[in-house]
Amino acid sequence: MAGELFKRLLKYRNVVIEEIVSSSKIIDKLYVQKQDEWVLLLKGSAKLEVKGRVVSLKKGDHIFIKSGVPHKVLKVRRGTIWLAIHIHKR
Repeated sequence: MAGELFKRLLKYRNVVIEEIVSSSKIIDKLYVQKQDEWVLLLKGSAKLEVKGRVVSLKKGDHIFIKSGVPHKVLKVRRGTIWLAIHIHKR
């Protein structure tokens, strides 16, 4: 498997909560989302680039990414599990 597996846990009004499981084979993709996103690392580790800045995350770390902010996954440990909360504009 390459990339990530997404599992929707809840969709309510303008909020979507997902579990994301990463493989170690990252797809080089720049994300610029229309929604705000808060992510928490439940297991594993990852390195992101957010607005040109490198951010390292380990189990228990979290980050809030505002809509329109460019970001991508640079490196991730296989089996890393994320909890992502997407807050869509109304």
